Amino acid sequence: MPIKSRIRTVPHYPHKGVMFRDVTTLLKDPIGFRTTVQEITKRHQKSQISKVVGIESRGFIIGAPVAYQLETGFVPIRKKNKLPAETIGRDYQLEYGSDRIEVHVDAIQRGDRVLLVDDLIATGGTAEAAVRLIQEMGGEVVECCFVIDLPDVGGRKRLEKMGCKIFSLCEFEGD
Repeated sequence: MPIKSRIRTVPHYPHKGVMFRDVTTLLKDPIGFRTTVQEITKRHQKSQISKVVGIESRGFIIGAPVAYQLETGFVPIRKKNKLPAETIGRDYQLEYGSDRIEVHVDAIQRGDRVLLVDDLIATGGTAEAAVRLIQEMGGEVVECCFVIDLPDVGGRKRLEKMGCKIFSLCEFEGD
C-alpha cells in the first residue's frame, strides 16, 4: 500500500477551507512508518551525510530513526526558547505574523553534510529558515526530505530557488 493512502486528510483544519494532511495515521501504522524511514534512508545510504536535522516536531519523529539508520548524529531545530544551551536562530514569516526557530550553536560544524527532514513542505517558510541556519553555521544541505509536498502552495519552488535539492515521498494537490 502506498504511503499516501496512509495519510489522513482532515477538512477545515485549522481553518475553514484548509485540507490538513495528518501524518499521525502514517506514523501509527508500523508498515507505513517503517517504509517512510526506509525510503529516506535508502536514498541517502551513499550520500555521506554527517548530520540529520529534523524540524520540530514531526521532523524529529522521522529524522531521528533516519539518523540512526544512517549511523550519524541527529540535530533538532526547535521553536524559540525550547533549547537549553546557547542557540542561533532565524525568524520567518507565517500567514499571520512571524515565528522563530533555533538550533544549538555547537550542533553543526563547518563542512557537515546535512540532510534536512520534516513531515510536510507547504509555503516553505520554516524549511527556508532552517536551511539558512544550517548554511550560516557552515553546513551543506545535501537535500531537504519531506513525507508530503503540497506543490500548489509553492514551498518546493521557494527552496529550489535557493539551490536546494528537494525530495518528497508523496504529493497532495491543493492546499
